[in-house]
Amino acid sequence: MMLQGWRWYGPNDPVSLDDIRQAGATDVVTALHQVPIGEAWTRRGVEERKNLIENSQAGRSQLTWSVVESIPIPDDVKRLGAKATRSIEAWIASMEALAASGIKIICYNFMPVVDWCRTDLEWELPNGAKAMRFDHERFAAFDLHILERPAARSEYSEAAQQRAREVHSQMSQADIDELITNIASALPGSTTDPLTIPQFRDRLLQYRGIDSAVLRRHLGEFLARVTPVAEQLGVRLTLHPDDPPRPLFGLPRIASSAEDYQALFDAVPSKANGICFCTGSLGVRAQNDLPAMAKQFAPRIAFAHLRATRREGDGLSFFESDHLDGDVDMIAVLKALLSENRTRSPGEQIVFRPDHGHRMLDDLAATKRTNPGYTAIGRLRGLAELRGAIRAIEHAG
Repeated sequence: MMLQGWRWYGPNDPVSLDDIRQAGATDVVTALHQVPIGEAWTRRGVEERKNLIENSQAGRSQLTWSVVESIPIPDDVKRLGAKATRSIEAWIASMEALAASGIKIICYNFMPVVDWCRTDLEWELPNGAKAMRFDHERFAAFDLHILERPAARSEYSEAAQQRAREVHSQMSQADIDELITNIASALPGSTTDPLTIPQFRDRLLQYRGIDSAVLRRHLGEFLARVTPVAEQLGVRLTLHPDDPPRPLFGLPRIASSAEDYQALFDAVPSKANGICFCTGSLGVRAQNDLPAMAKQFAPRIAFAHLRATRREGDGLSFFESDHLDGDVDMIAVLKALLSENRTRSPGEQIVFRPDHGHRMLDDLAATKRTNPGYTAIGRLRGLAELRGAIRAIEHAG
C-alpha cells in the first residue's frame, strides 16, 4: 500500500502529532519553515525536527519524516539560473543535511513571485463548510485596480475589464485588504516572500524579459547543478505543478501540463528528477488527462497530493471540492499509482497525502486556530475517503 502522509507545519501547527496518528497517517511531510528563504538548513536543525517527529513521544504509534515540502527555491534562481551560485549552493547544502538524516524525498516548485494563489480562503459551501477558492473576477479586480499592473489591460477582454471594475467598486477597504493578504502576503507553506503592493510591483519589474523559454532554461540550469548531487545521495526531487496551472500577472509558468513535464524530463533525464503529482493543481486545467499523466510519469512519481478541485462555469474560477468529487477521476488516478507502487521495493513506495481539506465541524469554531486548507477534520475526511477507495481497489484486485 502507498504510504499515508500528512503535512505538518511544525511545533506551532494547531494540528498535533497525535492528531496525525489518530488520522491514520504514518508519514509526516514538513519543512524547516522558520529558516529564511535562501539560507542553508543545518544538520542540527534537521535532526531536531526529525527527533521531535519520530522520538519525542515514547510509546506512541511511530511516525516518520519521509518528505520535505519544501526547500524554497530563492527568487534569484528563477531570474538568473546558474548565475545564482550562492543560492544554489545553499539549496544543495540543505539537501545534503536532509539526506544525512535519511530524508530522501524533496518537493519544490518553480513558480515566480507568487506561490499557490487563491482569492478566497473561507468560501462557504452549500453544506456550511468552508473551502478555498480562486475567483477569476476578484483576481482580475486585484490585478487591474489594486496592483494596477500596466500590462494587465492588454490581457483581459473588455467584458472582463468591465466586470472587474464592477467587482472592485463593490469592495470595502476591508475586502481589499483581505484580497491583498490572500494573494500577496504568502499563504501557509508558501515558498515565496510576503510582499506589499509596492514590493509586488518591483518584483514583477525584475522579471522583464523572462518568458517561458528563459524560465524553463533557468530551471534546467538549476537541476543540472542539483541532480548529480541528488543521485549520489539517493534523493528524489519532485517538482510541484503550478497552482493554478496557467500564467499569472504576465509571468510564465512552466509546470502546468504533460508537455511541460515531458520537456523537463527530456532536458534533465536524471533519475532524481521527478514530479509531485498534485491532482488538485493539475486538475484545474481542463486539457490535463490526469489518469494518463499518472501512467505516463509513474516511474518519476515519489510523492502525490491527492485532492480535487472543481472548475466553475467561466473555466477560470475553481474551488477546492471533496477529495473524490472534483473534476479529476480520482479512482483512475489511484489505480495508476497503485499499479506503479506494486512494482517498487519497500524503501521506494509512493507517499501520498490529502490536501486542502474543508474547514468543517468543530474546526469552524471562531476560537479555533487553523491554517487555511490544513484543518485536521477536513483532511481527516479526505484521507479516510482516499483510504477507503484504495482498500476497495486493492480488494477488487
